[in-house]
Amino acid sequence: METIQFEGRKIAMKQDRTGYVLTLSVHPDEIPEMLVRDFVGARYQVVMVRMSDDNKPMVREQEYPSKDLVRLAGVLCRDPLFHAFLAETGQTFEESETAATDWLRHELNIHTRAELKTNQAAATQFRFIHQEFQAWKTTR
Repeated sequence: METIQFEGRKIAMKQDRTGYVLTLSVHPDEIPEMLVRDFVGARYQVVMVRMSDDNKPMVREQEYPSKDLVRLAGVLCRDPLFHAFLAETGQTFEESETAATDWLRHELNIHTRAELKTNQAAATQFRFIHQEFQAWKTTR
């Protein structure tokens, strides 16, 4: 089995009836000839690793350290787009900071957002919620 390796940059993501459509930009010098020759519709097993600014694989937990999650959670709960995301996905009935804060605490099983500093399970789940929200924003 021959593998293809190249660096790509995410430039768009949308959803259609069959799933998500991910658009990558690949530098002309990096596009593998084998990939160019394959027919449209060819299937691939894809493995991706996000790269940091120093060209090393990124550790997701370092993107937003736990201490920064508390601040990010506060910002998110005040964001009208996050309110719309929660309402549109059926998580809340009301688009408000109070509804978003209450939902987040319930969803993460925490009493205060400060617990994100020490509760690793809640921090991991919050990162996932944040990623879902970011993906949702790209479809708007």
